[in-house]
Parts: sequence; C-alpha cells; structure tokens
Amino acid sequence: MEIKKIESSYIIHHGLESLPQVDQNLIAYAITQLDHAYAPYSQFKVGAAVRLKDGSTYAGCNQENASYPLCMCGERVALYNAAVYSPNVAPETLAIVIKNEKKAITTPVSPCGACRQVIAEFEQRFKNTIRILLTSDSKTIYELNSVQDILPLSFDSSFL
Repeated sequence: MEIKKIESSYIIHHGLESLPQVDQNLIAYAITQLDHAYAPYSQFKVGAAVRLKDGSTYAGCNQENASYPLCMCGERVALYNAAVYSPNVAPETLAIVIKNEKKAITTPVSPCGACRQVIAEFEQRFKNTIRILLTSDSKTIYELNSVQDILPLSFDSSFL
C-alpha cells in the first residue's frame, strides 16, 4: 500500500488594492456581469471575466433554467465566449464574482465541478495554467495559481 498526499494553496487578499491594476480591472469587469445574470430560481448570480495572453478580455454570467441541468455557469460562458472570438489565444486569468440576492456571502465561492473540469480542459488545450481570482460580497479575494489547486485529480484527454 502507498499513501500519497495532495496539497493545495492559495493567496488571500483582503481588498482589491493588493492586486495589480489589471487584476482589479478584470474583477470590476466580472462584477458588471452580475447585472446580466439570469437567476430567478436560486438568486445566486455569477459574473466572470477572462483575460487572455494578448490582453483581450471576455465576460459571461450564469443563465438559469427551470430545468436545472440546462443552466450555464458564468465561468463557462466567459471561457466559451473567449474561445469563440479568440480561439487561438490562451486564457491567462479568470475572475469569478458571486452575489446571492437572498443573503450575504462572506467568503469567496469556488467553481462547481463542471466548471473546474472545463477550466482544466482549457489549461490542457493551451498548455498553460490559468490564474483564478474568486470574490464575493466580503471584498476578500482568493487567488489560485491553477485549477489544479482545486481539482488535483482531473480527467484529461490522456485517458482517452
């Protein structure tokens, strides 16, 4: 028998001012997407913005459906938007902002499993890591170096 240990780490920022201006701008762009989120059932809104290696940015927000499995998460909408309009440019940083209209969220919320897997696919596709910035009502920001920090045993095309 062999035991292996998986560890992950992330940086906690206690306000935007500790981030570079480009990251502050990306988070601000993600925040604007909250106004476009369609979340009549959960009241849980997600705004996301992705910055690509060439400096271009794309955004997205969640879109709910009465048939929950048909909902689209903001993270995936932003990444797929980037893939449509800049298909050959690698994502560099993904900012994800959440807001629950029913209650205050005091800590950043990480992406769901499906979004984690999609982010992992983008990392593999472009052979680079994607920094992830997570925030909520609290002004606290979690900075992850890669989706592998929250999805260490991901599935990828090497298994196919």
